[in-house]
Amino acid sequence: MRARDSRGRRYAEPSHPYRSEYARDRDRIIHARAFRRLEAKTQVFTLRFSDHFRNRLTHTLEVSQIARTVAGALGLNSELVEALALVHDIGHPPFGHAGERKLDELMGAHGGHFNHNLHALRIVEEFEHRYVGFNGLNLTFEVREGIVKHSCDYTSAEFPELSEYLLELKPPLESQLIDWVDEIAYNTADLDDALEAELLDFDSLCREVPFFGESYAKVEKENRGARTKLIFNETLRHVLDALATDLIVNTERQVEESGVKSVDDVRRAPKRLVGFGAEARAQNARLKSFLFGHVYNHPLITEESQRSVRCLEELFQYYLRRPQTMPPVYEDMALTVPRHVVVCDYIAGMTDQFLLRQHQEHVGPVAAGGRTSTGRSQK
Repeated sequence: MRARDSRGRRYAEPSHPYRSEYARDRDRIIHARAFRRLEAKTQVFTLRFSDHFRNRLTHTLEVSQIARTVAGALGLNSELVEALALVHDIGHPPFGHAGERKLDELMGAHGGHFNHNLHALRIVEEFEHRYVGFNGLNLTFEVREGIVKHSCDYTSAEFPELSEYLLELKPPLESQLIDWVDEIAYNTADLDDALEAELLDFDSLCREVPFFGESYAKVEKENRGARTKLIFNETLRHVLDALATDLIVNTERQVEESGVKSVDDVRRAPKRLVGFGAEARAQNARLKSFLFGHVYNHPLITEESQRSVRCLEELFQYYLRRPQTMPPVYEDMALTVPRHVVVCDYIAGMTDQFLLRQHQEHVGPVAAGGRTSTGRSQK
């Protein structure tokens, strides 16, 4: 995808003398308030365990690094890829995917939904206020399209409000790439953080993910006497490299076999062309299965997540039922937009600690058993 072939911005702007359109998008994303807030949003592990863990921002930077490498090897537009990587998680609410599921549940009670990708689109279109002439960041069509379509397909029948984003067509290869490098980044990083948190069952990992176990045995044999943590680090590098290499090689093969010659051909192809080969897909699936079985569902993780999500739910209900409890700008919005939508937008933009402070101030601390200090049931 060449910047000169972009479908442009919603509001026309003069071109920059030495930055491409996608480079400008990248820079606007980095300077956005919502991007900075990612630093204080949970990836998997909270600061309760250590201050060395990935947060949503550092995860985003790792995705960007892998994405640029893969894009460069494939000859794709690295500036567009970087912009898409940096913006791909900007719509995440507090407390990771658990927070997203709870907001979706709360919105479902009002006939709505919450999706972090669609919320990211609203952030860059409406909520960021940095320019005199328009709301939002006024990003190019391709970056906005990639926010919507990088990880899944939508239909105009189900989401008519998104119909401008060519929902019947596939996105460019640069967009298709993001979801795969995201998986590479978090699957390997979450193993690293799990080891740091002393929650990693190493024997089970080597047994249930033979791809990792075989690589570890090889690294250990080649580095007799090295510290276990360093052998683990080296193995993780090999795993990441193997997955990224397969993504490059298999994507090249699928693009060649498809016969596509242009971005328009990519858009009209019957399926997405970026992805792992069969073996790497299976290896990645085993790794994900291990993480769900041994890390994400570990009692120490789920208990803390449940407490945090209870706070989110109680705060949502507090704002929903009590007018004039949100900041004035949100209360003004609620005069013309359904209140549950505004409450969702306000909470989704919070960092983890800000939400907990607001809950402490308005509702009270959460005690064991799912009740606040006032005795109100979470149900």
